Amino acid sequence: MGDWLLSIARWLEVHVLELPIYLAAPAMIVIGALDSSLLSLPEINDYLVVGRCFKDHTAVYYFPLFAAIGSVVGCNLLYTIVRRGGQAVLRRRFNLASIQRVERAYARFGFLAIGVPAVLPPPLPFKIFVATAGALEYPRWKFLLTVMIARSFRYYVEGILAVFYGRRVLLFLRDNGLVIISIVATLALIGVGVYIVVKRRRDTAANNTDLSTGYTDTEGTSD
Repeated sequence: MGDWLLSIARWLEVHVLELPIYLAAPAMIVIGALDSSLLSLPEINDYLVVGRCFKDHTAVYYFPLFAAIGSVVGCNLLYTIVRRGGQAVLRRRFNLASIQRVERAYARFGFLAIGVPAVLPPPLPFKIFVATAGALEYPRWKFLLTVMIARSFRYYVEGILAVFYGRRVLLFLRDNGLVIISIVATLALIGVGVYIVVKRRRDTAANNTDLSTGYTDTEGTSD
């Protein structure tokens, strides 16, 4: 985290983490929304979630959820802006080569193209995946659901680890980003493989049922 971000994080720690929950919750949602849409505050949400859960262990049950909701609100705003503006808005913000790589990821992996980056901590870029989803008009409900699940998973894991290991969690996540990416990617591929196998079995069973029904109907007609 850069010096200026660290200064912001420390200021927020005093003015957000010390607030009662009925004020800290909306503050986290606003911060998360701004970070995921108009501003870029890498690790600020992670820092606040870890800090709150470290100071108050009971916060691990609910505080990560506020950061996740804020992220979803911000992603929805960026998604909407780019969806209305189309490729023109997208190309003003990101270079063409990066856009094409992300588009290929969506074509190949579907919802995992947004789910995996949403789980992983910085410095992995995330906004380009959100913006590209808007430009491609990826189904909004599927997009928002994926972001909510992925971000909740990320912040809850950080919160739980903070309870046991304190603020060292953020250093671990930053220093072991490649390992985390490998683990998440492996789990994602396993999930995709299971989904494909289950879907094929269901399709095969449905086709067999249709064939059996058709055969029975034909026999009944011939009689």
